[in-house]
Amino acid sequence: MDKAWDVPRELSLPGLAESLGVVRSALHAPLSQLESEGLISTRKAQVIGGGSRKRTVVNITTEGRRVISEQEPSTARRKEGIIGPAPDPIVIHGRYSEIQEILELVKEGRSTIISGLPGIGKSTLARAVSSDLDDLGWTIRWANCSLGTDVRSVGEMWLDKSSPSTIEAIVEALPMSKTLLVLDEAQELHPRHSKSIGDLVSEASSRCPVLLVVRAPNPLEIEEKFYDLRLEGLEAEHAVKLLFEGTDPNTAEAVSDSLGGHPLAIRLWTPEEGVPEKTKAVLDYVKDTVISRLSEQGMKTLDELSIAPFPLGSEELNSEAGIAELDNSAVLKWSDELMETHHLVRNVRKATLDQETLSRMHHTEAKKWSAKEGERARKIEAYHRSMSGQDDDVEWIEENIRLISIHDSSMATVVIENALNLNDNQKLRGDAALLALDRGETRIAQTHIAKMNHGPSKKLFESRLARMDGKLSDAQRLEEEAISLSDPSQRARIEISSVIRRFDDRLPGRMSKSESDGILNQISRIRLDEIPSEEKESAILSLELVKYGIALNNSDLAGASKSRAEIESRVSGEDIILDILDTKAAISRIVEGKLSEGAISSAEDLISRISDCPSRISVIHATLEAVGTEIPDWLASAHRESCMYNLREDIPSHRRLSAHRWYWRGIMEPSNRISHWTEAISRFKAAECRNAANDLLAMLSKGI
Repeated sequence: MDKAWDVPRELSLPGLAESLGVVRSALHAPLSQLESEGLISTRKAQVIGGGSRKRTVVNITTEGRRVISEQEPSTARRKEGIIGPAPDPIVIHGRYSEIQEILELVKEGRSTIISGLPGIGKSTLARAVSSDLDDLGWTIRWANCSLGTDVRSVGEMWLDKSSPSTIEAIVEALPMSKTLLVLDEAQELHPRHSKSIGDLVSEASSRCPVLLVVRAPNPLEIEEKFYDLRLEGLEAEHAVKLLFEGTDPNTAEAVSDSLGGHPLAIRLWTPEEGVPEKTKAVLDYVKDTVISRLSEQGMKTLDELSIAPFPLGSEELNSEAGIAELDNSAVLKWSDELMETHHLVRNVRKATLDQETLSRMHHTEAKKWSAKEGERARKIEAYHRSMSGQDDDVEWIEENIRLISIHDSSMATVVIENALNLNDNQKLRGDAALLALDRGETRIAQTHIAKMNHGPSKKLFESRLARMDGKLSDAQRLEEEAISLSDPSQRARIEISSVIRRFDDRLPGRMSKSESDGILNQISRIRLDEIPSEEKESAILSLELVKYGIALNNSDLAGASKSRAEIESRVSGEDIILDILDTKAAISRIVEGKLSEGAISSAEDLISRISDCPSRISVIHATLEAVGTEIPDWLASAHRESCMYNLREDIPSHRRLSAHRWYWRGIMEPSNRISHWTEAISRFKAAECRNAANDLLAMLSKGI
């Protein structure tokens, strides 16, 4: 490191000050002494993620290493049992009583809300509590909130793996013994997701203690009883420890008293500005002193970071010139080489800007991000456009919201809610309803559907909503009303979608003859001649695939052969769909209660060759159904690998495939069966497969 071109920020003066929880000037005297004794050396170098400007960095010398080696060795510490994106621990001052109070509450199984002003030390306190519990053998599961955080992303942070999307399944997957759940920065949640996350926190707190870290007012509605700990400023004897130890005692005490012992405000203070006026509140001090002393370039960087939806890297800013100034002023927070402003500074700065100015700034940022490539750029661009409210930005959202939802449906819902708040129109309202239905959020979908104009689209949405709620007769009636209001082409598309959904609405196993006959009868009534010619071949292919599946289900070899011929005439001879059909036919034949080795080998070979993930998952599921309880290792491995692929929520077949995947996870992971099947039931409902959901619920209840 002492010769490296780029060094970690932790070795720079701002990084050292941050980790020690002191102002940067507090390092000058001790570092000078260490350097005079030859224990450290300082030099100028570039800091990773900190822009191109060189900073002062500190390296330990050979003599320094020798001195350390002669010190009494510290006790080896076990690997921390902290799961999730917890911040690095820093030195904490004057919070002993609060730490002990929370520790006792957690040991009693009680949950706590830590609230207070931004920068007062809430997250630092929660991290200190976590370290102490870790030493006692507890597991801490930490989740951070941001603009796009939803229930599933909280689950992924708590569980440290792919998470279910439903509250019940997430809670069921959480261990109970000696586990603390932390939800940090809850005030950063978008209102679109705060209700469901509040429900998650309430439900999780009945299983194990929760530490909720939030700036008042708390956006979450918590049903369970939480102990409320309001964090105040530090006592003077502790607050002065944040300052340079050579600071005149009277000055140090006066600064602490003037700033109310607020830790971040004290770290933002510099000796050059003198003792702040005692009459000034912390927010006024930040506005009138900390922000006002920034240069023009520093202000530009501050503004850019203050309105960004996520922390940014130095290369993502308009200019790197302001980074060093903001970092040296202790205005920045860092994580994985990404930076953001401390929320206290950000909130104060944004409060000084009127809506017209903010709209203009967001519009400018949207234009900047539109020139960048990648999913992250599109999400940030979409957010800025949603906050602009300008006509061309709204039009862009209308055209691109589905693309955003493919990569991040949680962020897409935030974007569309922002846009609707500024510019309510029917196109956006329909997109919002569709997104909510695709995500299985019936309550939110109902709100948006109620505000739509009457027409076939609204009827279809109402039909989907009724089916997801288990009101099947209402769903059928509403779908028929939608069909009656539709043109012939749209009517046929609705009818085909209904057939495919009905065929998929079942758990693995044979379909009854009466149900398969009902589906075939439904197919016979569809008027394919009303479908536009460019869509007709695709429609016929979809229906023939259903008929092929029914023929295999009924052991109707003649019917299967006829459908295969129809399918073959509509695809190229090299299309892997033909291999898939043949393999499904082979594994459907059971001889003397067993599947032939040749059929299993054929399935293994095919699965290894399919490049399209949804198709591969479909064949994996069909093979799992065929082999029964004796699942080969290669098939179990293929299924585990398939669980890493993200299926799209906006495609009906993917939603149904996802539900089946959670079903098979429950079969293959019996220790997590309740959680997996709870998620599968919810996914079947979201996919409008109510019969499958009811059957699995009955199986789950019987198993319990």
